[in-house]
Amino acid sequence: MKHLFQPTRLGDLNLRNSIVMAPLTRSRATPSGVPQPYVTDYYAQRSSAGMIITEGTQPSFAGQGYARTPGIHTPEQIAAWRKITDAVHRGGAKIVLQIMHVGRIAHELNRQIAGPPVAPSAVQPAGEMWTDQKQMQPFPVPRAIETAELPALVEEFVQAGRNAMEAGFDGVELHAANGYLLNQFLASNANQRTDGYGTTLQGRIRLVVEVTKAVAGAIGAGRTGIRISPGHMFNDLVDADPLETHVALLDALPTAEMAYVHVMKPDAFAAALNNAGDPDHVLATMRAHVKGPLIAAGGYTAETAEAALASGLLQAAVFGRPFIANPDLVERLRNGTPLAAPRPELFYTPGPEGYSDYPAAGAA
Repeated sequence: MKHLFQPTRLGDLNLRNSIVMAPLTRSRATPSGVPQPYVTDYYAQRSSAGMIITEGTQPSFAGQGYARTPGIHTPEQIAAWRKITDAVHRGGAKIVLQIMHVGRIAHELNRQIAGPPVAPSAVQPAGEMWTDQKQMQPFPVPRAIETAELPALVEEFVQAGRNAMEAGFDGVELHAANGYLLNQFLASNANQRTDGYGTTLQGRIRLVVEVTKAVAGAIGAGRTGIRISPGHMFNDLVDADPLETHVALLDALPTAEMAYVHVMKPDAFAAALNNAGDPDHVLATMRAHVKGPLIAAGGYTAETAEAALASGLLQAAVFGRPFIANPDLVERLRNGTPLAAPRPELFYTPGPEGYSDYPAAGAA
């Protein structure tokens, strides 16, 4: 395991090991998007990672869609995040903020503003989402964002990046995966625009490229990462050719200067239905078009992560669910300690139970 536990460098960020904690939505903020005090404990407990990527965080009230997700656009939110970043830095880890505008994956009961959510096109996603008031509710029909509104949308991401720097983050990750707004612009079934931001392949990648370059210009490319999920079918997104789309996107981004590209590998079900092929083929295809650091998530164990690092395929390995019940995951992986099992029924509930109360191995 000589690679997994050795330092690595992602853009401007020097990590003490090659283990990254994945962004994990946990719904522990106030309705107005302020992280609760025990969120500081949760992240600090996991600061033996080389880097932590926060849960998806909305750049504005318009970007909120789930119940109790955090924001980075009010003074109260920034101040709460500052306590978290300070605690993580005391623990020795780097921490980057994932900026997530949900687009059409929203419900009015989870939002602080009136009106339908925005999306590339007025295409209603199939499925339902949780609301605290009425439990599961169908997704509404979104409003197609106007062309004249797109510069302000780009500025939302830029300001979120600046706010993240004010809050003490080491960088930001733009969430262009998992069916949220930036991913909606990329996908052929969600983007039906005819204004130059859709229709063609170059049109569909255009907004994501503009957002990435604008944020990188504001806070530094070496502190800017992006998450993509080619072939991962989630939130009713289907792309006619996800590999072609994401190759074009990566070729248009300044990946040589960026902190990293973060690939979420598709599972077998998604790959079969979304024309992307084998998950390892997806990752190898993306690697060929990333000129800087590449990190990836998708069911890694210590052994498979070590192999990916040793081969040069990845510069860091991303672990998600194992971090939920194992705040000391790095130590457990190093020592071969069995992993604790999480409690899925408490993944998204309010309060510290099932969140910041998982003990380290020595205290279990």
